Amino acid sequence: MFAVQSKVAQKAFNLAPEYLRQKEAKIAMANQGLYNGFIGVGIFVILFIFPNNAIFYGLLLFVGFVVVAAIYGALTVNPKIILSQGLPAILAILALLFT
Repeated sequence: MFAVQSKVAQKAFNLAPEYLRQKEAKIAMANQGLYNGFIGVGIFVILFIFPNNAIFYGLLLFVGFVVVAAIYGALTVNPKIILSQGLPAILAILALLFT
């Protein structure tokens, strides 16, 4: 959200620096970062505030959101997103299901 023009953002999303300097790209990337922040806050709230009987399902829901976002990103932006964003989330879901 805050480092839109960084080398990490360029590499992660396979975007040219010229594109990331455009106002519309900055806004779109900040918006994406905001959504990711909401997911992170949601997971935090579920872990530390929700009652014990709701934690499992809440985590499945929010980590599932990450998987859906990774699939969409892989289809529309860069196929590598399924590995960089989706694989950790899929592993988290498997860990939830088998613990």
